Amino acid sequence: MTPKEYLEQAYQIDNRIQSKLTQVENLRSLATKVTAAYGNNSYSPAPDCQRLEKTIAKIIDLENDIDKDIDRLVDLKKEITETINALPDLRYRTILEMRYLSFRTWEQIAVALSVDIRHIYRLHGEALKKIKFSERCH
Repeated sequence: MTPKEYLEQAYQIDNRIQSKLTQVENLRSLATKVTAAYGNNSYSPAPDCQRLEKTIAKIIDLENDIDKDIDRLVDLKKEITETINALPDLRYRTILEMRYLSFRTWEQIAVALSVDIRHIYRLHGEALKKIKFSERCH
C-alpha cells in the first residue's frame, strides 16, 4: 500500500458512511410511505406488514454497519493523525491534514494557504515521500 492509498482510506470510509446514511433515509421514507386508493373500489387491503418488517430490519442492519464504519473511521483518523504529525515540516502536515482528514479539495487548500495550486501539488508529493509507515499501516 502506498502512502497515498493509506491516507485515502478515511475518505473512502466517509463516502461509504454517507452512502449508507442516504440508503437509511430512503428506506425510512419507503417505510412511512402511504399510498391512497383511488376509484370506487371498496376493497381496502391490509398494509403489507412483512414488507414493513423487512424494511425496518434493513434499516437496523444498515445503522449497525454505519456504527461500525464510524468506529473504524475514528480509529483510522487517529492513526492518520499520528502518521502526519510525525512529519517535521508544518507545511506538509497542514496540507495532508486538510486533504486527508478534512477532505478538502486542492483548490480549497490552495486558497486557504494562499499558495498556487501547482505548489500545493508539489508540496503534497514531497510530503507523501516523507511518510513513514509502521507495521499497522501495511
